Amino acid sequence: MRMILYTGKGGVGKTSVTAATAIRLAEMGYRTLAMSVDPAHSLADSFDLDRSLMDHGEGRPVSVRENLDLQEILIHAEVERHWSVVYGYIAKLLKTSGVDGVAAEELAIFPGMEEICGLLYINQYLQEETYDVVLLDCAPTGESLRFVSIPTTLDWYMAKVFKMERRLASIARPVIKKVSSLPIPEDNYFSNIEYLFDRLQGIDAALRDSSITTVRLVTNPEKMVLKETQRAFMYFCLYGLTIDGVVINRILPPEIQGEFMESWRSLQQGYLQDIESFFSGVPIWRIPLFQGEVVGESSLKRLADALYGDSDPSERHAEEAPIRFEKVDETTHLYMRLPFVKAEEIELSAFTDELVVQIGNFKRHVSLPRSLAGRKPSGAKRKGDLLDIAFD
Repeated sequence: MRMILYTGKGGVGKTSVTAATAIRLAEMGYRTLAMSVDPAHSLADSFDLDRSLMDHGEGRPVSVRENLDLQEILIHAEVERHWSVVYGYIAKLLKTSGVDGVAAEELAIFPGMEEICGLLYINQYLQEETYDVVLLDCAPTGESLRFVSIPTTLDWYMAKVFKMERRLASIARPVIKKVSSLPIPEDNYFSNIEYLFDRLQGIDAALRDSSITTVRLVTNPEKMVLKETQRAFMYFCLYGLTIDGVVINRILPPEIQGEFMESWRSLQQGYLQDIESFFSGVPIWRIPLFQGEVVGESSLKRLADALYGDSDPSERHAEEAPIRFEKVDETTHLYMRLPFVKAEEIELSAFTDELVVQIGNFKRHVSLPRSLAGRKPSGAKRKGDLLDIAFD
């Protein structure tokens, strides 16, 4: 199964690009799913489906046309399906702490639940070979990074914390029940978490396998959007995902004339040159500003023509993983592609079996091979966009 993530700053047009790509793939005969993992769902609106304002298909795949399904994840429905025990305990804990009942139920849906539910579906489709291509209409950049980082975070939690928490709860539960009304999670709480974790097995490798998954960044030729796109490029590299394209949307066409538009066109030309320079290592697709809204199948087909021409949107345009280990003589090197960041902005911490790389607010735990367990890096240096960490 091929999986493509479309993401970028809010409002750049990634939903329209996702929908147009889905229609083109369906026309080519691919069994295609367009999935929205953005809490503010607008994917169905892009297709201009004849459905009520709040109809999201109960969070299940809904047929749009031949070879094309649409799915918009609904967190409240998914909580009932997957998180009932965990959700029930957290809501009860909040109510005991004095939080109002309705507020407690809302707060019990903690960050990450929606992303995990999306990953559960994707892993199921991957294992069952339900679709040929799954397109993800992701939330704006920050939430998208949480989406792709969750498998690594869960691996770390299950390996380092989960078993200890479960043992402590089993020991403390009988004692605390005698002296306090504070609820302690029952064992089925931990069983629920373990069951969900087991169902996610393999998704982390699939996200980082460039033969399966690639990321395409959607941007506009504007200064703030461009800076966000640079950060997104670097952070997705940090989490090991391969970026195989940048889509520049809403470029002013030459037929739009006038002094006002010329000033905008001049600004755009400068940013277009910057984009070509910054992202020269990956394909760059350009989409002109359309006359009128891009809503409905006919408009989306025009967008797909402008974006892809006669090419196959599912083709991969980059294969090299941004994180890799290589052995040179007696030294093992960890190479990490980290563009747009200075050496002094990268923090490294080495532990027994992992290396922690932190840039700004984002942190990546890189598991080390057994041959490197317990060894500290002997040095780290930049080589262009590459961070070279050596283990002698």
